[in-house]
Amino acid sequence: MSDNSLGTAEQLRDPNFTPPLHKAIPLGIQHVLAMFVSNVTPAIIISGAAGFGFGSDAGAQGFPDMTYLIQMSMLFAGIATLFQTIGMGPVGARLPIVQGTSFAFIPIMIPLVAGKGVEAMPALFGGVLVGGLFHAIIGTFIGKIRFALPPLVTGLIVTMIGLALVKVGIQYAAGGVPAINKPEYGSLLNWSVALVVVLVTLGLKFFARGMMAVSAVVIGIIVGYFYSMIFGLVTFDGIATSWSRAAPIAMPVPFKYGLEFGFAAIVGFCLMAFVSAVETVGDVSGITRGGAGREATDAEITGATYADGVGSAVAGIFGGFPNTSFSQNVGLIAMTGVMSRHVVTIGAIFLIICGLVPKVGALIRTIPIEVLGGGVIVMFGMVVAAGISMLSDVNWNRRNMVIFAIALSVGLGLQLEPKAVQYLPDTLRILMTSGLLPAAVIAIVLNLVLPEELSNESTEEVSGGMSGHGSGKLSG
Repeated sequence: MSDNSLGTAEQLRDPNFTPPLHKAIPLGIQHVLAMFVSNVTPAIIISGAAGFGFGSDAGAQGFPDMTYLIQMSMLFAGIATLFQTIGMGPVGARLPIVQGTSFAFIPIMIPLVAGKGVEAMPALFGGVLVGGLFHAIIGTFIGKIRFALPPLVTGLIVTMIGLALVKVGIQYAAGGVPAINKPEYGSLLNWSVALVVVLVTLGLKFFARGMMAVSAVVIGIIVGYFYSMIFGLVTFDGIATSWSRAAPIAMPVPFKYGLEFGFAAIVGFCLMAFVSAVETVGDVSGITRGGAGREATDAEITGATYADGVGSAVAGIFGGFPNTSFSQNVGLIAMTGVMSRHVVTIGAIFLIICGLVPKVGALIRTIPIEVLGGGVIVMFGMVVAAGISMLSDVNWNRRNMVIFAIALSVGLGLQLEPKAVQYLPDTLRILMTSGLLPAAVIAIVLNLVLPEELSNESTEEVSGGMSGHGSGKLSG
């Protein structure tokens, strides 16, 4: 519900309106809190996968790298958000769009870095850079390719992203990947920490209002953090020295890890850019409908896509991950009724300040993996739910069921059993075992190739299995 004291109804729908500063600042921080944990989570996951994250043998040696990646996630989320809100020529929608590190690319990044440490970073950031530039190019023709990405395809892809990530959430809640072969993995204490986070998050989401509800995941993690401290799970070993040596302000370092341009990374990031671009179109449309009661203009959609790509490319140069618009803020704008882009600009400045202060990243690094596990179980589950919600718009005739069935079976199957393609060349194997890319390619190609109008029996809506002859729609 909007606050009439912020301005008139017409002013609240105007992206160029600035509410009084004493109200604009907390509104801006509210936008940041809605996405804060989601934004830094990919950096933590990729650090862990590479081998210099939680509980890795790298120990204190890996600490600076993980802290730097967290730092860059905050800094370039803020910078990319400024691209959206303030704009730069054709770049930016000039709308209250909050940018952040995209979950969509995690299933692509994990196979690229798995167990390889910082040696894998040059190829990873080469892919981020090229994928970002390609993402920006998509902005020139985004309207013309939307026909190839209906809810059947986009819903499947988003669902697959969530399914690829839920395993990470469970592993983290049980004690983290490095602890899998240790006695404490899956202990009641580990799970109790994750459950505290989940329960606090759910309680605030459903029974609190305003800032408390918006910040539910952040508060849940804070409560879980203190719960972990009581049981001695928070460790500052090797961190105290790094904390004391950390400069008050640290600027990003261009090409810190170098750049390499590997085929697998480039193909993976470019293909996922399509998915991210379509998500951004949906977010922009949702913001203009929810905040201003109108459809997004072509210039706004194109500018938003440009900002996605340019923000990602710039981040890649400095050791940041791909950026995209955050859907959490679509609902937040609909709730507050405040369409001001300047409010989000304030939030972006807050993110940039956090990204320039290494001690913020160092503090985040001390969060126990079990605490983060509770948070990501909620977040990744919501990704799956969002995909299923998109699939609810699909006309579930036999044609669409076959497309969905084949794409899901192959994609999820390769993800669950990566050794099935162990004899493929390394590049192709990495792309296939992500599960996401084969599923997306199969769904897109079959959707374009298979005719819409088949026989009556083939296109009737069904509620049962493939051999059923019901007339109801598939329900979940």
